[in-house]
Amino acid sequence: MKVPYVGLNFAVYESLKDWLLQTNPLGLANDNELHVVTRLGCGAVAGTIGQTVAYPLDVIRRRMQMVGWSHADSIVTGQSKEALQYNGMIDAFRKTVRHEGVGALYKGLVPNSVKVNLSNAYFRFLHFFQILHDV
Repeated sequence: MKVPYVGLNFAVYESLKDWLLQTNPLGLANDNELHVVTRLGCGAVAGTIGQTVAYPLDVIRRRMQMVGWSHADSIVTGQSKEALQYNGMIDAFRKTVRHEGVGALYKGLVPNSVKVNLSNAYFRFLHFFQILHDV
């Protein structure tokens, strides 16, 4: 489910960056350029928003991959029942929300968000230093 996440991440990052350059709240922009720390903050916000919106799709994808595995239900829900069965993505969403609540769509979001934000920060720093090296 990288496509929704990457698309949202890019759109939010660019929109936030453009908004900061246009409005310049708290003097964050100098000579129509944002400081590297501000860009990292934009990346963290964009990554968090993108991940939060796209994460339920990833949860459902993982659950659908477990269909047919013996004892998969006890792994997913913590209950011992027969093997999970879904008739497609919509059915998986419905059954997950019906049996476990909306919160089940966000199981594991916090650790995953930490990973995403660290990854974003690392690659933005690499990009920044590559630009400095090329100048």
